Amino acid sequence: MKTKTLKKDKVNIVTMGCSKNLVDSEVLLTQLKGNGIDARHESNADDNNIVIINTCGFIDNAKQESIDTILQYADAKEQGIVDKVYVTGCLSQRYKDDLEKEIPQVDAFFGTRDLPAILKKFKADYKHELVGERLLTHSAHYAYMKISEGCDRPCSFCAIPLMRGGHVSRPIEELVKEAEHKAAQGTKELLLIAQDSTYYGLDLYKKRNLAELLRRLSDVEGIEWIRLHYAYPTGFPMDVIEVMKERSNICNYLDIPLQHGSTDVLKAMRRGTSREKQEKLIHDIRELIPKIAIRTTLIAGHPGEGEKEFQEMVDFVERMKFERLGVFTYSHEENTHAFGMEDLLPQEEKQRRANHLMEVQEQISFDSNQKKVGQNFKVLIDKKEGGYFVGRTEFDSVEVDNEVLIDASKFYCRIGDFVEAKITEASEFDLYGEVIS
Repeated sequence: MKTKTLKKDKVNIVTMGCSKNLVDSEVLLTQLKGNGIDARHESNADDNNIVIINTCGFIDNAKQESIDTILQYADAKEQGIVDKVYVTGCLSQRYKDDLEKEIPQVDAFFGTRDLPAILKKFKADYKHELVGERLLTHSAHYAYMKISEGCDRPCSFCAIPLMRGGHVSRPIEELVKEAEHKAAQGTKELLLIAQDSTYYGLDLYKKRNLAELLRRLSDVEGIEWIRLHYAYPTGFPMDVIEVMKERSNICNYLDIPLQHGSTDVLKAMRRGTSREKQEKLIHDIRELIPKIAIRTTLIAGHPGEGEKEFQEMVDFVERMKFERLGVFTYSHEENTHAFGMEDLLPQEEKQRRANHLMEVQEQISFDSNQKKVGQNFKVLIDKKEGGYFVGRTEFDSVEVDNEVLIDASKFYCRIGDFVEAKITEASEFDLYGEVIS
């Protein structure tokens, strides 16, 4: 008599959205594997019978992409290609009730802090001994490190507090342990991320403690670059810049989302600052570290942004000459403060304004890059692509900033290694270099 062999579950984790979501997926992957479950990230194998989709719910485009992905796997379930579909992350946190009604094929929806509940579906336990350990879903030479979760800021346009909850810092000891573990695995660069990194420590230590965290992480042997992202400008702790200045392995790089260059719009955004205060902050930071690369993001088309306010933002960008800039178009998000304001601008006009800002930035970036020609830089090699080894200087973060391209037919580089490169040519957003050591 033949006995039926039970097929072992194979889990595929699909991640949408930002680096914070990627970290959550890596933690989930680590916990599943730690419980003996065959789990993979973004697997193309055709034998995955369970799918976990980690969704993004930040703005309209991201929400639509997440919904399309859920529908794709719901359809795959109906066709018998997969057995179970689970959905987690920001979209699921924010729209759980609506999604359950609209997509009943999904077996369960989870919020952003429901990791133990997801593990229960696999009869798995949350393993505290794995805290600080994380399987990376990309090359091991760099790793994102989430230093806190959630946000307490009242920004008019932002739905993150609705999806991620209030601000919760991770203890310094836990983060140092994670950094030591990563260094032992070959990680050379830590990218610190949070919803609001400059708020770090207020809940645990009753003071802004980001500078102390940076010092402690800087002491971890093997970590050669530490990069700071998502530093909220209001109440910015300047002791962070002092630490950056004194520690050679903290990159002269700061990601500080300013969002607008008009005081009236900043007030409507509930940012707690003004154009003048933002300009003074950038000036003070550059006074301390003249060669720092400042990345910021701006929003085009927020309610209250007329032609006058938009021109103020253009002037702001031209004056500040940010080394790196990203521009989003305003997305009218329900349950946010700005949702009660009239969203008068058509999407085409918002996009036109965003495009104009990026055209201004293109010239600023081109001029800045031209000054690098003939100079030597320490470059971290990330990948090989299209006949080039592709790397970054300390002034550039993963995926969002400039890259250094090195001709692979002339030079050999090892992925994850640092090289010294001389810049021979530059375009708006790329540098071309030759290895000199």
